[in-house]
Amino acid sequence: MLLHINDLLTPEEVHRARAILAVAPWQDGRATSGEQAALAKNNEQLPEGCEEARLLQELVLRGLERHEVFFSASLPRQVSPPLFNRYGGATNTFGNHVDSAVRFLRNGAGRVRTDISCTLFLADPDEYDGGELVVEDTYGDKRVKLPAGDLVLYPGTSVHRVEPVTRGHRLACFFWIQSMVRSDEQRRLLFDMDMHLRRLRSGAGDADPAVVGLTGTYHNLLRMWVDT
Repeated sequence: MLLHINDLLTPEEVHRARAILAVAPWQDGRATSGEQAALAKNNEQLPEGCEEARLLQELVLRGLERHEVFFSASLPRQVSPPLFNRYGGATNTFGNHVDSAVRFLRNGAGRVRTDISCTLFLADPDEYDGGELVVEDTYGDKRVKLPAGDLVLYPGTSVHRVEPVTRGHRLACFFWIQSMVRSDEQRRLLFDMDMHLRRLRSGAGDADPAVVGLTGTYHNLLRMWVDT
């Protein structure tokens, strides 16, 4: 499932993130890549342990915690610490690759199975040319270039790339999620059901027998598929 989530960060939070990024100590993005990705990767990235990355991580995680649609779509068991990258100038692209199945966290803090890949845009589309996230899908390539503060989720199994940035700079946050529901198909069914239930509740109310029954079905499916 490829899903666009609007306004994960408020305009004020985007402004704060941009101020931090403006003075951040960028390094070669290949420092955190797996063997395959490093061959295709040509961008810059914040060092994982720097103070700027820590401040930005706190900001992004607060946005995730308050966003109900994000939780419904991803059903997160574990979220890897957000990372931050920049594309532009001579370091302006990331060719086709698949994310590593397991992300090992720094300083022996554990590991995350990368069920879901996430990109949070921190520059607006009119600030740079190119830079589209292209996710290969059975129905063709999906090209994604979102407003600052918006998030896209897509399966970690997808072949994807970032097109060359030919003007300006593309700033983004990226991270991975290990979901409580491993199957992308099952997550999609649960998400669709939850969204329809929300609309039904807004009209019929929580006490309507159909709402009660469908809510029970949702939770029984979740109980069947979830791994906590």
